Amino acid sequence: MSADARTARCVVVVPVKPPTYGKSRLTGLADEHRRDLAEAFALDTVQAAAATPGVDAVLVVTDDHRLAASVRTLGCAVIPDGVSDDLNATLVQAAAEVARRWPGAVPVVLCADLPGLRPVELAGVLGEVREQVEAGRAAFVRDDAGTGTTLYAAPAASFDPSFGVASASRHEGAGAVEVGRTATSVRTDVDDPDDLDAALLAGVGPHTTRASEGRATRSG
Repeated sequence: MSADARTARCVVVVPVKPPTYGKSRLTGLADEHRRDLAEAFALDTVQAAAATPGVDAVLVVTDDHRLAASVRTLGCAVIPDGVSDDLNATLVQAAAEVARRWPGAVPVVLCADLPGLRPVELAGVLGEVREQVEAGRAAFVRDDAGTGTTLYAAPAASFDPSFGVASASRHEGAGAVEVGRTATSVRTDVDDPDDLDAALLAGVGPHTTRASEGRATRSG
């Protein structure tokens, strides 16, 4: 690995839907509880990212004013979602903002539903990301289910994410290199109640712990 690859700065971009509309697959929960969990997932994700060595800054993209205020208290920057109906277009705009605010930094998209994210594992993934970006390649982390993507990074000049259904195969087909194969906490996103129960057993951050109080006991 070159010295530049080791020292390249990373800015983590976390897109967050307004929690009122997010996590619709968390069925069987009251709307207020689902909203609280969606917000808690995002807060634990950005808090862990901000604590990760090698992360120069965390940029949260959201139109939710309450969440924006909360992530600012964690030391994160916030921009509004200017094209909320198109996640990939939103991320391209966010990467351009990264290039403007942090020239030379690597834009790294991280999904907002990783409540068990461990900084040490994310740091390891970012080391792999830097190697690929230094070589001019994009990189991605495949989710635990094998079809989705939890992290995407690329040189700013060729930043072209393809999130959505079956995104892992699209990223791979476009030449992105899979990284983080053993980084369990970076791969384990929470979409439904079974995911949530598994995450609680594995360990989650403080916000999700509070928002889901009693669920692990009820589940098992």
